[in-house]
Amino acid sequence: MASWAPCKVLPSVEPVMTMLMTSLLNSKCRMLWCTVALCCIVSPAIGALFESSAPDVLTLTVDDALGLFLKRNLDLLMAQYGIEFAKGLEVTAKLFPNPVLSVDGTGSTTKSLHQVGALSGRVDQLFELAGKRRYRMESARFGTQSAEAAFTDAVRILGFSVKQAFYKALQARHKLELAKENSANFSDVLRVNTIRFKKGVIAEADLIKLRVQYVDFQNQIITATQDSLSAQNTLKGLLAVRPTTDLILNDELRYKPMTLSVEALRQEALVTRPDVLAKERALSQRAADQKLARALRVPDVTVGADAVIQGPQGPNTDHQVGVGLSVPLPLFNRNQGGILQADAVRQAAEADLNKTRLQVEIDVESAYRDFVQTEMLVKAYQSGVLDDARASKEIAVKAYERGGTSILDVLDAFRTFNTTMQGYFDALFGYQRSLLEIDAAVGREVTK
Repeated sequence: MASWAPCKVLPSVEPVMTMLMTSLLNSKCRMLWCTVALCCIVSPAIGALFESSAPDVLTLTVDDALGLFLKRNLDLLMAQYGIEFAKGLEVTAKLFPNPVLSVDGTGSTTKSLHQVGALSGRVDQLFELAGKRRYRMESARFGTQSAEAAFTDAVRILGFSVKQAFYKALQARHKLELAKENSANFSDVLRVNTIRFKKGVIAEADLIKLRVQYVDFQNQIITATQDSLSAQNTLKGLLAVRPTTDLILNDELRYKPMTLSVEALRQEALVTRPDVLAKERALSQRAADQKLARALRVPDVTVGADAVIQGPQGPNTDHQVGVGLSVPLPLFNRNQGGILQADAVRQAAEADLNKTRLQVEIDVESAYRDFVQTEMLVKAYQSGVLDDARASKEIAVKAYERGGTSILDVLDAFRTFNTTMQGYFDALFGYQRSLLEIDAAVGREVTK
């Protein structure tokens, strides 16, 4: 009986295991080299991908921002306000009615067609009377002008939003710079007084107050940063710019003295405001529709001509020609309802125009009032208050270092300077916004 001897089997297994381990190692090496080669090939593409996704930098003035907005939204606005549709209606209104062709053939059931058959043809043309076509063309023309004026008014309103967002972002940037300046200045004060505390010059309570105030300035930086990012995102949304784009606003909040007359602004606004023009064109269109409704009382005339060809054995073997005239008799329907509707629509359009004119006067008055008030506020800040606030802060710091005042006076001086500068930036933004309001209220740039 044979027996199993493991010691004789192992030598035969050893070469196989060695071969497998060698093959495995070789396969791992091949995989490693393939991975390295793949990385070498793909890494430039990955680098290019990250480079292409890196945030862009876009430098803008307020005019550049408005131009970019119009460039990216002009076609959409035109489609929204149906200018091309109105132009299509204007083309249709100019067209004449098409003539009508009628062909008729008759025959016999007992005789051949060429003996008794008859073939007749007739052409009819409708002629509109009482100026109906002219009134339709007039109405369509005013409709196109009204749509164009409404589009211009949309650009006016959205342009105001873009400019306001631009200056809002500028205001947020100035406040962020102010917060950083305050934090840096107070950091120097804290550093110096920390050294003084270690030397026993000031009390620990004063150092604690300085540290607490420094944290508050750090918090102001965070808040101002968030406000700046929010203002920039609002502007990016209006300009259809990617969120990763870095906007550099190449402009400043500044005070430009202006001499304006509210009465002159009001008179000009009633002439140039596009929403007033749109309502005036709409009223003219309704007046044309009113004239068209009255013209529809007059019936139109249809003139026709016909010719008949018959076989030699027809009822009348002579070939015949003829003309015809048809006119509907306006005994019952004389467009009474259409005239009443046209009158009502015209009255509504006239009331809408008067309402718009009143709103224009209110807008001008409100914008001028804001302009006067914000100008007074900016002048008050520029009369020396800004320099006084900065000088007061510096004097308080130096006096405290000499022991001539308390830490509360230093903190109060820093807070007063910060409040004054923020109020000044708010006043500048309010003044700039009032100028934008005047331009929007008038319908064109009068404060440029």
